Amino acid sequence: MSNDPRHDDRLRRPGLISRLRSNFLAGLIIVAPIGLTFWLIYTVVGWIDSWVWPFVPNYYQPEAIINRYFGSAEDPIRVNVRGIGVVIFLVFTVLVGWLGKGLIGRSFLRWAERIVDRMPVVRSIYNGVKQIAETVFSQRDTSFDKACLIEYPRKGIWAIAFISTNAKGEVKAKLPGPDDIATVFLPTTPNPTSGFLLFLPRADVIELDMTVEDAAKLVISAGLVYPNGKDPTVPPS
Repeated sequence: MSNDPRHDDRLRRPGLISRLRSNFLAGLIIVAPIGLTFWLIYTVVGWIDSWVWPFVPNYYQPEAIINRYFGSAEDPIRVNVRGIGVVIFLVFTVLVGWLGKGLIGRSFLRWAERIVDRMPVVRSIYNGVKQIAETVFSQRDTSFDKACLIEYPRKGIWAIAFISTNAKGEVKAKLPGPDDIATVFLPTTPNPTSGFLLFLPRADVIELDMTVEDAAKLVISAGLVYPNGKDPTVPPS
């Protein structure tokens, strides 16, 4: 048996394949988030463009304008105009918002909503989408208050949820038990946009110190990303 320490170092040193695999995984951790982010942006921009361009007359299409001045009928110029539709959409949305905040715009909007209220199916769809849009895009403080833990789907099993507000109106009046009832949204993993709306006594809700954003990351990652990566038992500072 050899006692040469250099022999032991050669035995412990990883091989070429192991080092390549380690470098590949390290590079994948760096490249994957960047690539997925750019792919998602590229896809969303293309989706908005495909929705906007059919409303733009062919005479004003960027490719038609370029060929009208610089191209020819025999050899037309082909260009990728991805992203211009997003600019048109942003300008149009800002213009609609500016008009809607004025007296004439508000009057026209009320008149249009009165017409929609007379349509049974359209009325339900419009009112539901409007409430969701007002909740998501409102500049007022309408986000979740706190992240919490609740026992779901049975005693002894805990799940992360979000406290939205206290129960109000008919729900609060007809629920038995204590008066302090919390409205809780229980998201699913890894898609937190779906879930369950629960009404629970405050005594059954354990509030967490982590922020709503950190709790959402924990849900989306299926428990892999904790707010404090070094010591998950300690809340982030």
